[in-house]
Amino acid sequence: MRRDDQRLNDILEALDWIARAVSRMTEAEFVADDTLCYAVAQRLTTIGEAVARLSPEVKARDASVPWQDIVGLRNILVHEYFGIYWPLVWQTAVDHAPVLRAQIASLSKQGPE
Repeated sequence: MRRDDQRLNDILEALDWIARAVSRMTEAEFVADDTLCYAVAQRLTTIGEAVARLSPEVKARDASVPWQDIVGLRNILVHEYFGIYWPLVWQTAVDHAPVLRAQIASLSKQGPE
C-alpha cells in the first residue's frame, strides 16, 4: 500500500507532466490535439485517484485545497468520457494545476505526521 508521501509525490509528478505538456500552447491548439487532451485527462485522473486515497490527516493540513473538487473532476473524467468539456480540462491544466502544485509541494515538505 502506498504511503501519503508517495501519493503526494505521484501528484507532483503528474502536475509537472501537465505543466510541461501544455507549456507554450494555446487553448485552441490543446483542444485540437485529441492525444494530448486524453493524456492530460489521464494525469488529472491520476491526481484525483491519489487525492482520494490520501489520509484525512494530510488533507486536514491544508483546508484551502479543494480536495472534493479534485476527486469530483476525476469522477467526471472517468465516467463521462464521451462528454468531457475540453476547455474545462484546459483551464484546470493552466490555471488550477499550478496553484495545486504549490499547495501539494508545501504539504510534501511538511513530511509525515
